[in-house]
Amino acid sequence: MLFPTIDFAIFFAVVFALHWLLNPYRRAWKWFMLAASYVFYAWWDWRLVWLLALVGVLAQAGALWIERRGDERTRRRRTAVAVVALLLPLAWFKYYGFFALSLANALDGVGIPAPLPLLQVVLPVGISFYTFMAISYVVDVSRLEISPSPWLDLFVYLAFFPHLVAGPIVRGEELLPQIRRARDGRSIDVSRAAYLIFGGLFKKVVVSSFLATALVDPVFGAPGAYGALEVLFAIYGYAIVIYTDFSAYTDIAIGVALLLGFEFPANFDRPYSATSLRDFWGRWHMTLSRWLRDYLYIPLGGSRRGELRTAVNVMLTMLLGGLWHGAGWTFVAWGGLHGLGQVAGRRRTRRRLARGLPSEPTTAAEIWAARLVTFHLVCLGWVFFRADSIGSAFEVLGRLASGWGEPAPLLTPLVVVAIAGMLATQNLSRTPAERIRVAFARVGPVLQGAALALVLFGITTLGPQGVTPFIYFRF
Repeated sequence: MLFPTIDFAIFFAVVFALHWLLNPYRRAWKWFMLAASYVFYAWWDWRLVWLLALVGVLAQAGALWIERRGDERTRRRRTAVAVVALLLPLAWFKYYGFFALSLANALDGVGIPAPLPLLQVVLPVGISFYTFMAISYVVDVSRLEISPSPWLDLFVYLAFFPHLVAGPIVRGEELLPQIRRARDGRSIDVSRAAYLIFGGLFKKVVVSSFLATALVDPVFGAPGAYGALEVLFAIYGYAIVIYTDFSAYTDIAIGVALLLGFEFPANFDRPYSATSLRDFWGRWHMTLSRWLRDYLYIPLGGSRRGELRTAVNVMLTMLLGGLWHGAGWTFVAWGGLHGLGQVAGRRRTRRRLARGLPSEPTTAAEIWAARLVTFHLVCLGWVFFRADSIGSAFEVLGRLASGWGEPAPLLTPLVVVAIAGMLATQNLSRTPAERIRVAFARVGPVLQGAALALVLFGITTLGPQGVTPFIYFRF
């Protein structure tokens, strides 16, 4: 069930009404929300609902086992077993085919038959997101940061439909306390929720869909048929497509949760205004960045064991972060590029400090230069992220060197304006958007309804027929 559809609108209208009706009756509300969330997940494939329930069983059983009395060493061993158990379904559904095919290709070069059968395994929607949430729950219990929740609370936490299939990755300490208590409908910030939901709809249905169909998909589908200028703008265009697509989903998710009385953490903060790759990951998919930092990078040793070990930890974190996004060498290459960029950035920072210079750019010229370089490094990574194979990625990059001087019919004024406009909004202060939101909140409900109707009319008029799935649904 996609957010920008009539199906979801009907589903949410029913859930919204029953949610507030059952709000005072905590146990009944929890059972209802669990059932509604399972219906939401089953809309794609009802046969995989059992997997979501299985992850919940493994997470809760692991947390209760870890909580039993024992020394720290025993608790760590049990945590490792619980985490491996949670990773096994993810490994099977998402990575079995990738590793089996990679191993078969490697052994075929030396004349050894494939040791594993090559199977087509269906990838369940959202499995990476709710698996990471389950792991964070287990590890937080192990670290004594939270206590195991009741079974029903844990199942609602993992299945809560606004975040279920594409995040944000909400930790137990953030969501479980909200599940336990009743909500006050009078405190709901309806204007903020509407602003997020309608803004997300505009980004997904209008901006992302338009640039994908008008420029990005044709060029990445057959890069050899297009000139260098079209390829360059297609790369820029994909940077906008994936940002507007994914941030749109999380904006709508946060807005929907707000209408139900829940607060989700922010997931984006103008990522294309970053002045370094490290800064980029503090702004892009922030809930995943926090997860990788707290449950992978720091346990590996973080930056506490010298420069070489820090570089290794950064590379491992980004390589595994890339692999989390998809079972393919293109995602590994994407993660590796970001890892190398961050290692180089750390080295540059150390050299600046050794020379008595500020660690970060300070003047306007330095800041804009850093933003420009960082954006193009990010775009280089997006080429591998979007490409079907490593060879296709290099074909795209090759056209940048060999296709100049050719006509560029896909570069219409509207395409250029859409790309330039979205990049401009990334590099402006938050003030204009915040002023619009505040002004919207201050007007009466009649004017708010009229404004939302006008925006919805514009979205339905400018948007294409039908809505494609969000990009991050396949992760």
